[in-house]
Amino acid sequence: MLKSIGWKYRPQTYEYPFSVPTIASLDELKLKSRVCFFVGENGSGKSTLLEAIAANYGFAREGGSRNFAFQEERERNDVNPLADALRLGYDDKTGNGFFLRAESFFNLATLMEELGAVRSSSRPQALGLGNRGFHDMSHGESFFTLMETRMRENGLFLLDEPEAALSPQRQLAMLVLMQDVLKSHGSAQFLISTHSPILLGFPGAQILSFDGGRIHQVDYEDIPAVQITRRFMTHRESFLRDLFADEK
Repeated sequence: MLKSIGWKYRPQTYEYPFSVPTIASLDELKLKSRVCFFVGENGSGKSTLLEAIAANYGFAREGGSRNFAFQEERERNDVNPLADALRLGYDDKTGNGFFLRAESFFNLATLMEELGAVRSSSRPQALGLGNRGFHDMSHGESFFTLMETRMRENGLFLLDEPEAALSPQRQLAMLVLMQDVLKSHGSAQFLISTHSPILLGFPGAQILSFDGGRIHQVDYEDIPAVQITRRFMTHRESFLRDLFADEK
């Protein structure tokens, strides 16, 4: 289990990604739960840090595992210095796990089908996904199917905004899948960057906010995404009336 995120050496540069306020202010993060969420506004650095953790662990930054990785042809090198500078502390490092990004899932799924790593309509002998391959399914179906296929072991699972591919019903199913994995594997752990109030509701999860220029722990009820969603759902008409009035 990943227990801490700190510095192997503190970089002497103010270039990206070290120019991101939350990265610049990072001292040492203590992870206290097997489910940890990164929350914050767009551009706050949560996905950048998650990607750097993935690269430090040995995952390709476009997704995959340590043994099966998709490398984009124009691989981004912008987080390499951050990945190299990080020190990750573990009490049990299995080397297993998976990094999954909704943004690059299509390319990862294509490569997995081409290599026969999962079943495709042209490879009936490959690992079973029913009678369909990834590209015979919708984006949400295939994304969730990959999670079901790969998240069945002791390992570190990093997910970057999975709700982008999942309906609310699928997000609830994801919570059940996570609970099953945690019960079955004592060292399994999830680090998830998300805006989803549904996913953030996982019982006992640690929630780290990247808002305000520093990384700090917050309670579920204090997350802006949760507060805004609750207000919208309970007072939709007045919420929209106030919102549109502000635009005048």
